Amino acid sequence: MKGREIFKVDGNKITRLRRHCPKCGDGFFLADHKDRLSCGKCGYTEFKKSEKKPLKTDNQIKPEGAKENSNEK
Repeated sequence: MKGREIFKVDGNKITRLRRHCPKCGDGFFLADHKDRLSCGKCGYTEFKKSEKKPLKTDNQIKPEGAKENSNEK
């Protein structure tokens, strides 16, 4: 990992681009994964919030060969 992936330099100002680990303190950054942030030293993990798709309920799941309308015989 290169320094330009962790820090941003604007003139005389340095900005951290990644969060630091709350357990390990400054200097230990959290790795940014698709669904979580994690510390490589202590294993601290924060899961990112994502929109969950609604689960199918029993009345939405139809077995193969089932008719669409229950009134049909």
